Amino acid sequence: MNMAREKIVVIGAGIGGLAAAIRLAAAGMDITLCEAHATPGGKLRALPSAAGPVDAGPTVLTLRGVFDDLFAAAGTTLEQHLALRPLTCLARHWWQDGPQLDLFADPEASADAIGQAFGARASAEFRRFDARMARLYAAFEGPMMLAQQPQLSRATATALRDPALWPLLLPGRSLAGLLRAQFTDPRLRQLFGRYSTYVGGIPARVPAVLGLIWRAEAAGVWTIPGGLHRLAGVLAGVFEGLGGTLRLNTPVQRIEVQSSRVAAVILPGGARIGCAQVVFNGDPGALSAGLLGAPAQAALPASAHAPRSLSARVWTFAARASGPPLQHHNLFFARAEGEEFTPLAQGRSPDQPTIYICADGQGLADPGGLTRFQFILNAPPLRPGAETTSDHEAQSCLTNTFARLDRFGLRLDPQPGVENLTLPGDFAALFPGSGGAIYGRSPHGTMAPFLRPTARTRLPGLYLAGGGAHPGAGLPMAALSGRNAAAAVLEDRISAPRSRPMAMPGGIWTRSAIAGRARSR
Repeated sequence: MNMAREKIVVIGAGIGGLAAAIRLAAAGMDITLCEAHATPGGKLRALPSAAGPVDAGPTVLTLRGVFDDLFAAAGTTLEQHLALRPLTCLARHWWQDGPQLDLFADPEASADAIGQAFGARASAEFRRFDARMARLYAAFEGPMMLAQQPQLSRATATALRDPALWPLLLPGRSLAGLLRAQFTDPRLRQLFGRYSTYVGGIPARVPAVLGLIWRAEAAGVWTIPGGLHRLAGVLAGVFEGLGGTLRLNTPVQRIEVQSSRVAAVILPGGARIGCAQVVFNGDPGALSAGLLGAPAQAALPASAHAPRSLSARVWTFAARASGPPLQHHNLFFARAEGEEFTPLAQGRSPDQPTIYICADGQGLADPGGLTRFQFILNAPPLRPGAETTSDHEAQSCLTNTFARLDRFGLRLDPQPGVENLTLPGDFAALFPGSGGAIYGRSPHGTMAPFLRPTARTRLPGLYLAGGGAHPGAGLPMAALSGRNAAAAVLEDRISAPRSRPMAMPGGIWTRSAIAGRARSR
């Protein structure tokens, strides 16, 4: 059975879909990439402002090596397409009536800054925490992040060789519990607890091992002049340069199944694209909800997408700022963690949340004193059965956000209105099946990383990519999910009865060679 030139369809041009499509096109496959929206990128998107497009999703690149590897697979380099700018200051942190604290890519600089803000004891505690998270990251990177599916036994065996990591593996040990044991000052517990929100979780409910997210950020952060959303356009161009077909404004209505395996995708109006395999780069909940047809509805267990992660309330606009000096990344903290996370745990948007601010003045041709701003405030996903968020929530968010920033002395001219606000209901409409959650399945609970779906589904020929699939949310994780999906597709294409080698760039790869290369990355 030779399927070498049968078409593969990728549904969704988010980072996971683009990564899968690029790798498959580079392997010589006939790929059509269908995207429902007018631009590629998925959650890596931009909205218009008086100063040009402003990022409305991710704002920095971490784990750059993941993207270097992706561009290399396409026979090019990241530098040939984009000029990346490393950030020396990772983020500036503010507490009302408290100190200002900068954290840096250099851990020693961060330790010194913490010492100046909170004293020698806090600096020593940070050094111990940083070293411990570095070892944790090293132990979990291979078996959890880079493997095609999480390998609990391998991760545990690796971590158990370092006694300092044993307490982090205890069932029920939360990130909040780890930070209480690590830091005396509650403000540092609040600061490092925020990393749970990077994957849509609450510090008291996510496993302690998620403290390693700090080390992923400390390993390096890069921005792109003009906005990170430019990465999506570049990746789409790389895909087309490899001979792939990109169809924007092309939603897929359903997946057709014949003889119990994928046979085609059907577009609105009835147009049919025959294919042997489909990579779905959308929220896994869309499959279970029947949004791609009844045959795909049983492709995943309910645990693959429920319960849901957090959502967000996101402001995007351009304005002139006065008051405290801002870095690219800024955090204006709630007075106490409970003011933010207690309401979130109860399914309510907090009145006094921590406010993340991206202040981007790079690449403005005629800045006129304007800065492009994105504010992110954590919020719960929609309640089951709800389709949108209320006008009251939008007005309440407007009042609370800017009144709080005024207390920090930060003023914006002009101040945005509710038309500049994206709410959980808007995310639910943008990303069908998500319920407004923007990080996929909830990361809460010790076993959460092992309940997130991997690339293969129960339906032969249907694969997953994106932040809802292993290894999880975030740009590099989504790109890795695309790599996993492409590897699974290629492995399955050559596992037919005669299992013949298949010609691919760089030589002839057998199934074992493909798997070996995936393991080595």
